[in-house]
Amino acid sequence: MDLRKLKTLIDLVAESDIAELEITEGEDKVKIVKSSAPVAYAAAPAPVYATPAPVANESAAPVALAPVAPVALEADTVKSPMVGTFYRSPSPGSAVFVEVGQSVQQGQPLCIIEAMKLLNEIEADKAGVVKEILVNNGEPVEYGQPLFVIV
Repeated sequence: MDLRKLKTLIDLVAESDIAELEITEGEDKVKIVKSSAPVAYAAAPAPVYATPAPVANESAAPVALAPVAPVALEADTVKSPMVGTFYRSPSPGSAVFVEVGQSVQQGQPLCIIEAMKLLNEIEADKAGVVKEILVNNGEPVEYGQPLFVIV
């Protein structure tokens, strides 16, 4: 189902007296439930550690667990300053702000986060090279969620 259609349905439910809406379109199924209770967001996932392969022979030497190298240092990530929807380009069909491997300057726009129908440009907080883009276009983002790795 198209993201814009989904947002329109959410807006319709929010503005109406409907408490719940369920729509099936082909293989897609969407259920929207209006809630007056505050929404709780899940915490960031715990770090991932490598696990050893199972040992067939009990007399074999034990294998030590080694932590997997982190994707980036905390200082290398650009984090979302708000909850909203992540967009890589200023409008549908236009070129993206940045690509992986591209050099950026401090203050250069990296993306847009749409929050409450307002488009907020997110800028690079330092000069460097975009090492990784951690969010896909059109995905919802949380406050403090890493968006880019710039080294």
